[in-house]
Amino acid sequence: MYYASEHPHTALAEKAYYSLLFYAESPDTPLPDNPVQHTLFSVKYRTSKAIDLTEPPLNADEKLWKDPADYTACQHLADEARKANIDLIKSGSVRSPNNGKNISLLSCAAFESKEPEQIQTWHIAVQPEQVVTIKEFPREKLTFSIADFVPKLRLKNPTQITKSSNKT
Repeated sequence: MYYASEHPHTALAEKAYYSLLFYAESPDTPLPDNPVQHTLFSVKYRTSKAIDLTEPPLNADEKLWKDPADYTACQHLADEARKANIDLIKSGSVRSPNNGKNISLLSCAAFESKEPEQIQTWHIAVQPEQVVTIKEFPREKLTFSIADFVPKLRLKNPTQITKSSNKT
């Protein structure tokens, strides 16, 4: 499965969320001292065999598709979509503050481009209270507060993410 977002800001929100979740669930892992470089890129895709969970009638089950911690319904849907030879599933991002959309390509046949396009370099800094993302060129900065993610994280409270010193 190729998992992507329709917009870079949505992909960054997803990355910020999963970065925070990683450090919250592995408290002995120290936060990085420096930002980590990531590459965002786009690809073209085309298929007539797609389902859109953001449109009727499938959006009626939005609670199932947008559960922040239980992915069982989504995984079952993907299994059924594969059986039905569906190439693409469009869904709403649970983590994106701008109601962004994600794309799951279930088949390589849906790829139209053979190489990545619109390559962007972003530096991502995970901090105890936020994730800061900075695009190299043209310069752009997005900040995701942990407080925005707490209801969507599997956290009892936001203090689970702490900066610990490197252990040697």
